[in-house]
Amino acid sequence: MGFARSRHVGKVEDKFSPYGKETLAKLVDFVQNEVVPAERVFHAQLPTDEKLRWSTTPLIVFDLNKRAKELGLWNLFLSKSHYPDVGVPLTNLEYAVMAEVMGRTGHLASLATNCSAPDTGNMEVLARYGTPAQKAQWLVPLMDGQIRSAFSMTEKGVASSDATNIRTSIRLEGDEVVINGHKWWISGAGDPRCRMHLVMGMSDPKNSDKYRQQSIVIVPADAPGVRVIRPMTVMGYDDAPEGHCEIIYENVRVPASNVIAGWGRGFEVIQGRLGPGRIHHCMRSIGLAQRALDMMLERVTDPRRKTFGKFLHQHGTVIANIARSRADIESARLLVLSAAHQIDKVKAKGALKEIGIAKFVVPSMALEVVDRAMQSFGAEGLSQDTPLASWWAGLRTLRYADGPDEVHIQQIGRKELERAPGLKAKSDETKRREAALFDKYGIKARL
Repeated sequence: MGFARSRHVGKVEDKFSPYGKETLAKLVDFVQNEVVPAERVFHAQLPTDEKLRWSTTPLIVFDLNKRAKELGLWNLFLSKSHYPDVGVPLTNLEYAVMAEVMGRTGHLASLATNCSAPDTGNMEVLARYGTPAQKAQWLVPLMDGQIRSAFSMTEKGVASSDATNIRTSIRLEGDEVVINGHKWWISGAGDPRCRMHLVMGMSDPKNSDKYRQQSIVIVPADAPGVRVIRPMTVMGYDDAPEGHCEIIYENVRVPASNVIAGWGRGFEVIQGRLGPGRIHHCMRSIGLAQRALDMMLERVTDPRRKTFGKFLHQHGTVIANIARSRADIESARLLVLSAAHQIDKVKAKGALKEIGIAKFVVPSMALEVVDRAMQSFGAEGLSQDTPLASWWAGLRTLRYADGPDEVHIQQIGRKELERAPGLKAKSDETKRREAALFDKYGIKARL
């Protein structure tokens, strides 16, 4: 438990239950000794052939899944306090620390423990809003790791960062829902195990409340009319086998019972889904930043590497970059832990400020830390011989995913501006009291 306590629990150890501490200790050991050694095997088992690449799940994943289940490291993101019928006895704060541990491997540890996006958010939606039939058909196999899923929201040619702009049509015809739309960047849709999409679309365009115009519907991945056009690449990386796909839904018909939560409640559902999901991304990003810093430390202390007569770690700029990375990670971690603690206290809706700040601060922080590590590796840091370049590309997407930085910055800025009238009133009252004191002591103000 020593490593888990010193590195990952630290200031919040008193908020960890005995179960949380035990689980964290097992997770640290599992990630370091079983997942990290499997990283290169995972990529080696992915075929380079285009067709095989998107129809293959590396065998190492199944072995890691089995081992994670044996250790009780499964579905850790579902807190029993929020999902008493399916959750595990962990708080969001405890999971925040664990997600950082999992984030050290990019996505593989999350995949191994059934804690990877977009399945985590989809499972939360089904657990919170799903009917008994929807849970039996989709949530149970998702929680067991038998299938995977996608969340289909972003649209080609549409400014999708404003969800009210979504134009995919969802209309009711008798006892069926008909879906027509063109989506892209749909994560998880390329996975050969993907069996369902949660599709968001416009279902009531004439509703006077623009936040009641959208619905979310369950669409089986093999439903007639669902066409995966292509996998998108992020700076050349395709993130196979899950991928981020362009998809056309053409006259797709599903039972009306596939609507999530009810007609016109799509916006409400995505807000409940995105809050915890945003924090999960931030937690994992901190773990990735920490791993990058660790790699940098190994690189600059390698006795075989000297420039201009000095070891790399003897150069002032290198030392400064190490210090900046350490400080950036520590401050971002406190920000994320604070947000997770707020979610535990007042749920995601009451923690929007903390979540929003973390969402635009943490990815940029992690990008800087990884960039410094890349710089210490020279040209090798840009190549396929280290994971740094792929980590950087993945982190860069987080400045768009689940809402671009600009949206969160604007929301936080507006929220801060709401404090201005109250501050002005306090300042006026302070000046009034100050003037009274000048009068009382017979002093003439100079300004």
